[in-house]
Amino acid sequence: MSASELADGLSKVGFQSVELERAVQTIVKMKKAGAKIFFTFTSNMVTSGLRGFFAQLIEIGMVDVIVTTVGGIEEDIMKAKGEKFIIGKFGADDVALHEEGINRVGNLFVRNESYERFEDIVGPMLKKLYKKKKRWTVSEMFSEIGLELDDENSILFQAARKKVPVFCPAVTDGALGFHLFMFQQDNRDFVVDVVKDFSNILFCTSHDDVKGLICLGGSISKHHAILACLLNGGAEYAVYMTTAQHTSGSMSGATTQEAKSWGKIKDDSDAATVVGDVSITFPIAMVHALEILDADGFVAVKGGKKC
Repeated sequence: MSASELADGLSKVGFQSVELERAVQTIVKMKKAGAKIFFTFTSNMVTSGLRGFFAQLIEIGMVDVIVTTVGGIEEDIMKAKGEKFIIGKFGADDVALHEEGINRVGNLFVRNESYERFEDIVGPMLKKLYKKKKRWTVSEMFSEIGLELDDENSILFQAARKKVPVFCPAVTDGALGFHLFMFQQDNRDFVVDVVKDFSNILFCTSHDDVKGLICLGGSISKHHAILACLLNGGAEYAVYMTTAQHTSGSMSGATTQEAKSWGKIKDDSDAATVVGDVSITFPIAMVHALEILDADGFVAVKGGKKC
């Protein structure tokens, strides 16, 4: 059974599998309509094995703008430099892990040494940035770093090659933020301008553009892209995938239907909200969409290989 046959079969089961098929068709429609596609995801998805899949989507031209959280940037750099994360257990002894210098993300383990090596990596990068100029927007900084990574499975590397901007409005909320802070203590004229980057994401699209959203998880990454679309007339297409529930009133749980009350998504938009683990739902939906788009000549999967 192919991924398309699986997804098509699930569409007749009911419940969330119907929404999954709706998500597939919405992704296909937004690409065929030539929409500017905003792709958002939280850092835990880069911790998982989805990172390389995201990089491939950038490489084949499936996304135009990326918004994420800083942990995903850090871990993309770590993995590009050879770090390996461990698949463990949700029920691990966390006290014992702490004593061993291991940090748990669900059932994935990240060693302290990975962050120590990250410090050794990012320090020279910041020095190079500082020599070039003293003031950077976040997206400019990530593009410059991405060119140095030389890893086809890196999100930043592929984004830099394809000139896809990577926005991270909460860039200080992690290890990278701490290193930026420490670097600035010795270089007071070094500035990472988040407000200027807000201007960049607003002006990367317009009211005249057809806009599409693919939001995996929630958080600030989801809202930042939606806000950019709202201030430019709203999105015509939207796919949300999340484990959160709308009853919490959170951004993570907010549905595409709720977004219409704000004008974030247009009243007549094609939209779908899939509730479920993104590490399962997204690969199934996206591979199905890619097979349709590949067959219709809208994307060319690298080397003729299926994702």
